[in-house]
Amino acid sequence: MSTENAQAGRSSALPWIIIASGCLIAALGFGPRSAMGFFQLPMLTETGWDRTTFGLAMAIQNLMWGLGQPVFGAIADRFGTWRVISAGGIMYAVGLLMMAQPTTPVMLHVTGGILVGLGVAGSSFGLVLAAFARNVAPEKRSFVFGIGTAAGSAGMFIFAPISQGMIDALGWSDTLIWLGAAMLVIPILAIPLRGNATSGSEPQPDFHQTMGQALREALGHNSYVLLVTGFFVCGFQVAFITAHFPAYISDIGIEAKFAVLGIALIGFFNIIGSLASGVIGQRYSKPFFLKLLYLGRSVAITAFLLLPQTSTSVVVFSVVIGLLWLSTVAPTNALVAVMFGTRHLGLLGGIVFLSHQMGSFLGVWLGGYLYDLLGSYDPVWWIGVALGLLAAVVHWPIRERPVDRVVMAPAE
Repeated sequence: MSTENAQAGRSSALPWIIIASGCLIAALGFGPRSAMGFFQLPMLTETGWDRTTFGLAMAIQNLMWGLGQPVFGAIADRFGTWRVISAGGIMYAVGLLMMAQPTTPVMLHVTGGILVGLGVAGSSFGLVLAAFARNVAPEKRSFVFGIGTAAGSAGMFIFAPISQGMIDALGWSDTLIWLGAAMLVIPILAIPLRGNATSGSEPQPDFHQTMGQALREALGHNSYVLLVTGFFVCGFQVAFITAHFPAYISDIGIEAKFAVLGIALIGFFNIIGSLASGVIGQRYSKPFFLKLLYLGRSVAITAFLLLPQTSTSVVVFSVVIGLLWLSTVAPTNALVAVMFGTRHLGLLGGIVFLSHQMGSFLGVWLGGYLYDLLGSYDPVWWIGVALGLLAAVVHWPIRERPVDRVVMAPAE
C-alpha cells in the first residue's frame, strides 16, 4: 500500500476505542454536576440556608470549571490527557464526598464550589474533544465533537432521574456520596486518552509555537475574540436553567416530577441536538449555525415565559431547549480548530470555555441573588433572552478560516 493510501485509510477510520472512552468520561463528568439543581431544596430545607448560598456555591463551581479548563488543557497538551483526566476524576470524587456533609456555607462553597468545579474542569468533555481532534481527520472533527457532546448530554439524561430517585430513597447527603464514588471510575476510562499535543494519528503541521505565542495570536484574532464573547451567553443560559429550573418549577406550582422529567428531556434531546449539530457544522457555515442557535434559545425562553405555564408547556420547553442546549459546543470547538489547528487546542479551547463559565457564574449566582431580593426568577430569564440576541449579533462577523500566520521563531 502506498503512503498516500495508508494515510487515507487512517483518515477514513475513526478511533472508536478513544471515542468510546472519551464519551463515557464525558457522560460521567457531566452527569452529577447537571443534577445539582435537585439538591438545592432538600439541602436548604435541612440546613436552613437561603438560595443565594446554594447559588453562590454553584456559581463558584462553574467559575472554577472555567478557570481550570485552560490550565488543565495546557497541561494535557504538554504532559498527556490521561494524567489530567485521572487527577480531575479523583478531585471530582473528593469534592462530592465532602459536599455531602457541609457544616457551614463556606464549606459548601469550598467543596461543592471549588473542588467539584476543578474536578469537572479536569475531567470534562473539553479535554476529551481535544484528544479527539488529535486523532480524527479535519473533515470529521465536527461530527466527532458532536458525538462527544452528545455523550455529555446522555449523562444529563441518565443522572437526572437517578439522582432524584436516590435523593427520595436515600436522602441528598448519601446520594452525593454514591455519586462521588462513581467518579473514581474516570481514571480507568481515561487510559486510552494518554497522548499529548505531539501525539495522535493525525500529522501535526511543521509550524510550532510556544503557549505564549499561541495565546497572543488567538487574542489578537478578531473572530476568536468574538467567539469567546458569544460563548459567555451560552454559559449564562444553560447554567441558570441547570441550577434553578427545578426550584422554578416548584415556585410556579407544578409537580416536582415535571422538574425531573424536564431535566431528563433536556438531556435526551440534547443528545439529538448535539449529534445533529456535529453533522450540520461539518457541512454548513458554523458561525451562521451558531447565530440560529442563539436566536432559537431566545425565542424558546420568550414563548415559555409569555404563554400559559403548565406541565405541558414545561415538557415542550424542555424538548426545544434540549435540542439547542449544547448544540453550540461542537461548532464552537471546531471553529477554534479551523482557526488555529490542534497543537494548542486544549489551551485555546479552554479560554473559550472560560468565557462560557464566567457566564455560568453570573447566571447561577444572579438567579439566586435576584430571587432572594425580588422573589422571582423572571428578571434573570429576560436577561438570558437579551443576551441570546446579543450573541446572535456577535457571531455575525466571525470568519471560518485559518488564521493568517506570521513567521515566528520555533519553540524551544
